[in-house]
Amino acid sequence: MLYRDFTTQEAIDREYDPMRGRDPAALLGDWQARSDALRKRCRVTENLAFGPTLAECMDVYHAEAEGAPLHLFFHGGYWRSLGHREFGFVAEGLLEAGISVAVVNYALCPTVAFGEVVRQARAAVAWAYRHGASLGVDPSRLSVSGHSAGGHLTAMLLATDWQGVYGLPDDLLEGALCVSGLYDLRPFPWSWLQPKLQLTGRDVTDYSPLFQPCRVAAPVHLVAGGEESTEFARQMHAHAEHLEAQGMAVSAELSPGDDHFTILDHYVPGGRFVQRIAAFHGG
Repeated sequence: MLYRDFTTQEAIDREYDPMRGRDPAALLGDWQARSDALRKRCRVTENLAFGPTLAECMDVYHAEAEGAPLHLFFHGGYWRSLGHREFGFVAEGLLEAGISVAVVNYALCPTVAFGEVVRQARAAVAWAYRHGASLGVDPSRLSVSGHSAGGHLTAMLLATDWQGVYGLPDDLLEGALCVSGLYDLRPFPWSWLQPKLQLTGRDVTDYSPLFQPCRVAAPVHLVAGGEESTEFARQMHAHAEHLEAQGMAVSAELSPGDDHFTILDHYVPGGRFVQRIAAFHGG
């Protein structure tokens, strides 16, 4: 066995490659167009650096009110593709709800090692907490979400020792939403992704949220699409049980009718994810 009851790479790839049967150019073109349109009609600070490398930057979409909460979104792409510019569209509904949004970029594998991707996600949150006031947001009111690989990174933010490593409060997040996340990395060394990810055994242990203690006592909501492969749902439920065993306030749901990509439509104005994130901030 390679992983659980999987005996071949082909079987793992079938479960973990959601782009099969989709037109990636059309999908990404739609996201890019929606993101470009939003940037033209709202106030946005583009490519704001939060670290020393070019990849460590974010676009901050500003809500109208001064001192608004700030939500940080981490994009997908299996840690080896895409960037923040395609995902600005997720900010629209949150802006209408009075929440500023930082869409975070990060370096990609194999240009950097897998652990560096996790470090950069953490650095983005630390920067936002320390410098949020300069952006006109309330840095004590942070929440996070992410899709696919970004859902994994969001879960790793909850496993961060913020006080011990960064000197920041362990309660610096008001809530976390993980959308179609990956919480157990063990299948990926056996998948088509391995030449890009170059995961080691140590990486799998250190960066699987399923094997890490949760250090941030914030409400967590996990969601996967009802039309995604069974592995996405299974990983979601396994991680929910992991968090529940540690006393976390966690909920998990399958979103009926949604696949790995249509699930992002719940960031639209009035959408379920917007309502969930607003609730993190008392809205």
